[in-house]
Amino acid sequence: MILTIDAGNTNIVLGGFENDKLLFLSRVATQTALTSDEYAVKFSEILSLHGYKSSDIDGGIISSVVTPLTPAFGDALKALSVDKVITVGPGIKTGVNIKIDDPAVLGADLVCGAVGAMEKYAPPCVIFDLGTATTISAISRDRVFLGGSIIPGVKISLKALSSTAAALPDINTELTGNVLIGTNTVDSMKSGSIIGTASMMDGMAIRYREVIGEDAVVIATGGLASSIVPHCREKFVLDETLLIDGLYSLYKKNVQ
Repeated sequence: MILTIDAGNTNIVLGGFENDKLLFLSRVATQTALTSDEYAVKFSEILSLHGYKSSDIDGGIISSVVTPLTPAFGDALKALSVDKVITVGPGIKTGVNIKIDDPAVLGADLVCGAVGAMEKYAPPCVIFDLGTATTISAISRDRVFLGGSIIPGVKISLKALSSTAAALPDINTELTGNVLIGTNTVDSMKSGSIIGTASMMDGMAIRYREVIGEDAVVIATGGLASSIVPHCREKFVLDETLLIDGLYSLYKKNVQ
C-alpha cells in the first residue's frame, strides 16, 4: 500500500492506495505542536481504524504547505518503518510544464492538484481549491501550468469579520437552505461568505474560460468545496480526492 499525506494549514488528508485503487481516505486536524513520534502514533491509529497496520505500507509521499512540519511527517513514516518516502518539492518529477515567474516556489498543493487534474481530465482545466485559502490554477490545452489566483478562504474571511467587527459573531459555514437575503446577522454573514464565494467562483470561472478556452473543465476540490459548489451556477466538477490522486501519481512517477 502507498500512503499519501496532503498536509494543509487546517487539515491533513491521508489516503491509502493499492493497485491504483483508493482503499481509504481520512482527514485530521493539522497540529503544528506535535512531534514526529506523535504523528507516527496518529498515522498508526488511522491505519488501524481502517483495518491496516504500518507493515502494510510499501511507500509514502508527502505534500505539505506547513514547512515546519514537513520533516516531522517524513520522520513519522520512518518511525513506522516506511523506507520509500518522497516529499513533493523542487527536483521531483512532475510531468508538469510550469510557466510562472519562479517555478521553484509553486506550492506543493498546487503541483498535486495540477498533476491530478491532468491525469483525470482533458485540459484545459481550471482548479478551485477551497481550503484555508481559496486558490485557482489554470492549465492550458497543451498541459502548461500558467498560474492562478489566491483569495482569502471562507473561514479566514469569517474570522476576520468577527475579530475586527465587535458586533459580528464567530459562526460556522453551514448554510441551512439557499438563504440569499439574510433576515438576521448570522444568516446575512453566511449568505455573504457562502453565496458570495459561490458567486466569485462563477465569475472567475467565466473569466478563466475566456482566457484558456470555453471548453475548459472547471474542478472544485478542498475541504470546503462540497459546501460551496451546490450554490454555484456555473458547472463545476466536485472532486474531493484530486490532490491525493495527484500525490499517488507523483509517487509512481518517481519510484521505479
